Amino acid sequence: MKKHLIAGIFAVGLVYSCATNPITGKKSFNIVSNSELFPTSFQQYGSFLKENKVISGTADAKKVETVGLRIKAAAEKYLIYLDQSQYLKDYRWEYKLIDNKEVNAWCMPGGKIVVYSGILPITQNDSGLATVMGHEVAHALVNHGAQRMSAAQLQQLGAVGVAVATGGKSAENQQIWQQAYGITTQYGAMLPFSRNHETEADKIGLTLMAIAGYNPDESINFWSRMAAQSSGQAPPEFLSTHPSDATRIANLKMLIPEAKALAAKVGVIYR
Repeated sequence: MKKHLIAGIFAVGLVYSCATNPITGKKSFNIVSNSELFPTSFQQYGSFLKENKVISGTADAKKVETVGLRIKAAAEKYLIYLDQSQYLKDYRWEYKLIDNKEVNAWCMPGGKIVVYSGILPITQNDSGLATVMGHEVAHALVNHGAQRMSAAQLQQLGAVGVAVATGGKSAENQQIWQQAYGITTQYGAMLPFSRNHETEADKIGLTLMAIAGYNPDESINFWSRMAAQSSGQAPPEFLSTHPSDATRIANLKMLIPEAKALAAKVGVIYR
């Protein structure tokens, strides 16, 4: 076996695409369909809500719901603009605020959104919250969760392939090959794959917040506050699933004009 075959086992699966996303227009490796993923997602969301304290009836809870509804409406307008109005037919949107000090928010496949109370001091206002929720909804719209699951399955399959191919070698050599494969696919494929997802979600999230009526310029203020909050704690970018704060903010500045232009085409004037 030659060294380039280690990366090749993983890369081949990513090159051969299974589906074209109507929002990005890109083909992506995805072996998990929404019909399989959504029921599990909805069940897990329900279980999560039962196991965690949901905040309701407060001004913050109302804000999460209001911004969530506007992002949902923006997604619908955007898909209509793309002539893909049926794309969201199986979504079951929900927006819940959870009592948790962690700085976090997420959107499960199918539109199930959670915002942790710990992120609200950083979002500060509706535009900051729209930045977060637009970003998380974007992950769901372009099936990033399913793509990551598919890539992880392919990575595991590749590890099996390496084990089979090196079966005749000594235990020490087998271990070396497995370690080489793991390092190559993790740092050469999986982490860059994840960082690309984050940048893609930033781009689409800006468009969603702009269509929802929020000024995407405010995203810079939010991510600057996030950078200040996490200063000195983040790992080097090449070791992370996310772009560095500096890279993200620089990318956002380049992407904002396009988001504004798309919002204008949809017929929305942001504030």
